[in-house]
Order: sequence, then structure tokens, then C-alpha cells
Amino acid sequence: MTYELFYWPGIQGRGEFIRLAFEDAGVPYEDVGRRPGGVAEIQRLRAASGPGLAPLAPPFLRHGRVVVAQTALVLAYVAPRIGVVPGDEASRRRAHQIQLTIADLVAEVHDTHHPVAASLYYEDQKPEAARRAAGFTAERIPMYLVWLDRALDSNPRGRGRSLVGARCSYADLSLFQVVAGLRYAFPNAMARHERKLPRLAAVHDAVAARPRIAAYLASARRIPFNEDGIFRRYPELDVAPGKRR
Repeated sequence: MTYELFYWPGIQGRGEFIRLAFEDAGVPYEDVGRRPGGVAEIQRLRAASGPGLAPLAPPFLRHGRVVVAQTALVLAYVAPRIGVVPGDEASRRRAHQIQLTIADLVAEVHDTHHPVAASLYYEDQKPEAARRAAGFTAERIPMYLVWLDRALDSNPRGRGRSLVGARCSYADLSLFQVVAGLRYAFPNAMARHERKLPRLAAVHDAVAARPRIAAYLASARRIPFNEDGIFRRYPELDVAPGKRR
């Protein structure tokens, strides 16, 4: 059965966490939104009626007759099948908890540029975005990064190099994506915070050097970060506390 990933074309977004898992595992998958008619197919499945639960929004996965929505749940479903999480229940539960926490972080990143309403353009809520980003860069980024750094300590098999088990799992792939995204969106803030947490940068670099991930990052399959996705670079949102314009 083919793994079919349903996500919007042109952005990494939340779908990128799932793409990274497939790419690292070397498992073929179809990125439905990027094929002709793909967006219409996404909308059709969202509006479907019947005995199954229709997904509210992408990303979601179709695997044969199984349809699974929400990034963390998609990864929990697919990871044991493609070998990007240890097989024991405790490890799977740990990886799922980490992914859900990362989902909270991603939601807060989105709200730095859309703090009032997702239906409004960023330009319609710039003053509110500036206030939201000030608290996020000063308080919330270090809170999440410190938690992830401590998660390295609470994984004795990882020896400070992985979040779940002794080898790279989808939790580490997701950590890579978070670090890469935050560096793109908030380079000044990340330069300050990362100096205190070098192990997170080391995990990021180790993931980026994995052969299949390196090949993916160099390919056209990897959509560049841009100002239509979740991680957006607005320099006015990435200034030191007390210097906000």
C-alpha cells in the first residue's frame, strides 16, 4: 500500500515533520498536494461524509483504507511501520509526548505572525504580532529548548545525542526541523539561546548529516522556508528585548 501524504503545496508547514520521517527511512511516499489536482483531492477528503472521521485539515495520511490526521498521530501511526522509533511501548509513548510538545511550540510560532486571526494578513495585525513575538523570543523559545535539552538527559540510551532510544528517531528529526525553522524565523533570538544549549545544535547537525536527510535537503523535494509557511522571517519580530520598533 502506498503512503499518501496530504498537505498544501508550496510550504513545508506541519507536513514537513512527516516528510522527514519518510525521507530518513527511505520509504516511498506520495506528496498528494504537489501533484495535478492534489489540492482538490485534499478538499474532497476534508468534506467527505460516511462512516469514517473526515480530517479537519492537513496534514493527514492515507494508507490503504486507513486515514489518519494530525501530525503527531500520523507519526505515531507510521513510525513503527517504517522503523523511525524503537519498538517498545515506552519509547513510542515518549516519542509521542515529545512530538505533541513540539506541536505546541509550532502553534506558538504561528501565533507570532498571526496573533489575532488566521484569516487576517500579517500586515493587518503587525502591532499585535510585535507584542506576541517579544514574549515568544524572550520567554517561550528558551522554555521549549531547555525542555528538549533536558529530554536528552532523561534518555540514558541516547547519551545526550538522541531523544528516544539509542538511535535517531522521528523525535530527533522533528527537533532538527524546529531548530532549522527557528533559526530561519528568529536568527537573532536563536543565536542568543543556542549558545547555552550546544547539544541541540549537535543533534540538528547530526540529523542534517544523515545520508538520506542530506540528500533530501539538497533536492527539489525540500521546499525552502518562505513567508507563506509557519516559520516566517520578519526581521521586525526578531529584535532584542527593549529595542522593539
